[in-house]
Amino acid sequence: MGDELGAPARARKNLAARMGSWSARHRKAAIFGWLAFVTAAFVLGGLTGTKQLSDADTQSGESHRAAKIIAGVGLDRGDAESVLVQSRTQTARTPEFRAAISAVLRALASTSGVSDLRSPYVHPDQIAGDGHSALIRFRFGAKPDPLGRPMAIERVVAAVDRAARSQPEFFIGEFGDASANKALDDSTGRDFHRAEYLSIPVSLAILLFAFGALVAAGIPVLLALTAVLAAFGLLAFPSQLWPADDAATSVILLIGLAVGVDYSLFYIRREREERARGSGPEAALEAAAATSGRAVLLSGLTVLIAMAGMFLTGNKVFTSIAVGTMIVVAVAVAGSLTVLPALLSLLGDRVDKGGISLLARRNRRAEPRLLAALVDRVLRRPLLWSAVAAGALLLLAVPAFSLHTNDAGQTALPQNLEIAKTYERLQRAFPGGAEPAYVAVRADDVRSAPIRAAIAELKRRALASGEMSKPIGATVASDGTAAAITIPLAGSGTDKRSEHALELLRKRLLPETLGRMRSVQVGVTGLTADSKDMNDLLKVRTPIVFAFVLGLAFLLLLAAFRSIVIALKAVVLNLLSVGAAYGLLVAIFQWGWGESLLGFKSTHGITLWLPLFLFVVLFGLSMDYHVFILTRVREAYDRGLDTEAAIAHGVKTTAGVVTGAACVMVGVFAIFATLSQIEMKQLGVGLASAILIDATVVRAVLLPATMKLLGDWNWYLPGWLAWLPQLSRAQRTAAARESASAGSPA
Repeated sequence: MGDELGAPARARKNLAARMGSWSARHRKAAIFGWLAFVTAAFVLGGLTGTKQLSDADTQSGESHRAAKIIAGVGLDRGDAESVLVQSRTQTARTPEFRAAISAVLRALASTSGVSDLRSPYVHPDQIAGDGHSALIRFRFGAKPDPLGRPMAIERVVAAVDRAARSQPEFFIGEFGDASANKALDDSTGRDFHRAEYLSIPVSLAILLFAFGALVAAGIPVLLALTAVLAAFGLLAFPSQLWPADDAATSVILLIGLAVGVDYSLFYIRREREERARGSGPEAALEAAAATSGRAVLLSGLTVLIAMAGMFLTGNKVFTSIAVGTMIVVAVAVAGSLTVLPALLSLLGDRVDKGGISLLARRNRRAEPRLLAALVDRVLRRPLLWSAVAAGALLLLAVPAFSLHTNDAGQTALPQNLEIAKTYERLQRAFPGGAEPAYVAVRADDVRSAPIRAAIAELKRRALASGEMSKPIGATVASDGTAAAITIPLAGSGTDKRSEHALELLRKRLLPETLGRMRSVQVGVTGLTADSKDMNDLLKVRTPIVFAFVLGLAFLLLLAAFRSIVIALKAVVLNLLSVGAAYGLLVAIFQWGWGESLLGFKSTHGITLWLPLFLFVVLFGLSMDYHVFILTRVREAYDRGLDTEAAIAHGVKTTAGVVTGAACVMVGVFAIFATLSQIEMKQLGVGLASAILIDATVVRAVLLPATMKLLGDWNWYLPGWLAWLPQLSRAQRTAAARESASAGSPA
């Protein structure tokens, strides 16, 4: 029995088996050590504080350099805010309109945190061409409160609301960086509370169905939650070197819940299967540690490798997301290999407490009937099933060829927010005014006559182009060495019109005005510029990231399974899953096919960071199932089964746990698709659809079908790679069979 699947792990101890054995023997140390680690990480991380990325550091290329110029002289102090005053019947010249403007000005002037207040009657550019709309512009938080009171944008919003109530015949609404961020933060906070409340019961329900017992279902959720808490705390420490972006926290919650539950599910199901076969508690736990534990370790390493590829993008947002994801995955793997076996050893068969008889009877069947029947049909006609499945995935991937990424900025505000409605009105009255381009100018003295003349010429030509509009304003640094010029661009900020206007500004207007002066340094930043520069960066860096992730994953799988064919096929199948997910994202969010169903307004693009993030995350997560299934197939093959029998055994015996794990991931990710923020919707839909496709079409159809077609070629290892380590005694026993074939299939 030493070479068989259920053999005692002492004969073939790998790292995961050794960790599991130690934890089972030192249960108290493992359990209380884990609780102490999670508590210490969370508390110490909170005391240290997580350092956040500055706005300038989220940008790339010219937009990053221009933002640094503006920030370096303090021109970014405070947030730009505007109050829109509109009337269908009155114009800015009427006394009633003037009274409304005066009411808002008085309210703002008496409110803490408001500075640089600009009336439309002093700055005529702030009055729309038809006269029915006017802007009052100011900055919030640029100067300390004279009474030492804390800055609060809520007070400013409340003051504007009071002025609006005093002028009911006018529309009066505020929009700007601070007010929009506050509204978005409030909305996101409500969304995440809802996601947290929903994801836990959804995960528990799916796990209860998978295990048929309350205790067994609760353990994975508990482990996932503690891993997320620890990761939140640990993020504070690397953030001192790599400041964190807001997206990192969302990703930690999303990925932490998914992988934490998945890894525990793999482990517990294997231990329960071994007990059902008649193995003793110790032998069952050792077998689970040596097999499923090894699969968890290998899968976690694959995710970490994939996420490490994001460091190659050269953008700090991607670096932040990579750090957060790597932390939570590493913590989840560590918990699965240490505290989980300790808990299972402590509970023993009591892990089945709280059982529901109907579900328990269902789960005694090793092979789900429906999936087992599907696998049998696939293995009978592998060529047909391969063609149909691959064709369907390629068809789904077709829209991905038109994928366009952008930074949607405030156009992605949830449509149910009042501030989103103000934004729409502002955009119609002052196109581009809500998200203008910022021209950074650096010189010895930007107040000099030649530079002032060049700025005036730039303004004249910008308005004459028809692709830029008023209000165009300029703010000069106190030392006179820099200026920031705001120029509204045509379009929504990220569409073709805005991109064309940006190109005109960068390549013609600036070089022919300010750019002619040798001592002047200029650059353009803002929403459109940031989106354009990030896209340009990703066009260069994405192939490098893909090559890094695919190459290292291939090498890891090659070493794990001692097969060049299996490693190559795993890469290809995962690319099919990712391609299909990209296609669905484009159709739903870029083309707008899912607007009414999911309740959003299309921004005609995919969030800038999402496609690359999806690739590395999906490549890592989908490898969970591949590793788990292939581990079983390889075990059966090493025991002496022929390739077809090993495929059938491996796929059927893992069908239940893979389905359960996929359902948990899809359930958690689908909750994020219901959130109001569009980038969270995109993230949820992309991850959920890819995992669903991967666990069904790829793992239940394409994987067994292609393995059946390849036969013994699946295990092909060139002779010059025979030096690769054999990771189990069963592999070493099977090595004789591989050696006898002299590097070719039997």
